[in-house]
Amino acid sequence: MPQMTDPMVAEFREEAATTKRVLDRIPANKLTWKPHEKSMSLGQLAIHIANIPGRLSQIIATQDQFEPSPANFLPTPPKNIDEVHSTFEQSCKDAEACLKGMSDERACAGWTLMIQGNPAFTRPRIEVLRAIMLNHWYHHRGQLSVYLRMLNVPVPVIYGRSADEGPFA
Repeated sequence: MPQMTDPMVAEFREEAATTKRVLDRIPANKLTWKPHEKSMSLGQLAIHIANIPGRLSQIIATQDQFEPSPANFLPTPPKNIDEVHSTFEQSCKDAEACLKGMSDERACAGWTLMIQGNPAFTRPRIEVLRAIMLNHWYHHRGQLSVYLRMLNVPVPVIYGRSADEGPFA
């Protein structure tokens, strides 16, 4: 019997493949590069993107509420590009397992984001997975594509063509 999360699993698989194409373009010797002093380094952004699906899906699936720590908003830079790729691979496995293992009842159950001890919002888990896990992930992947452009690295196809590639190449 189909589950409520089945369409999200299908989308996640497609987007994971797209994200991998972008992560694969990261120059290993540029992990400390920043486009601006207020920006994350390329390595910090890459490891954040690699971690998002696994970490957020587990938090949302297993906890009824969560309060993020401001100290966790700046990712620890990866040691090397291999750490980014291995983290991403494991994160995708973890996220897919969470999504596939979530019952419809759990997907519809409320989940609360806490800020300084107070509820910021309570929404169904399925909605939070869409907004915080997936949309947040896509946002940062878009940032990464700009970093690549600024480094003169060919940007892969994400949706449709890029200035460097067509979707049917």
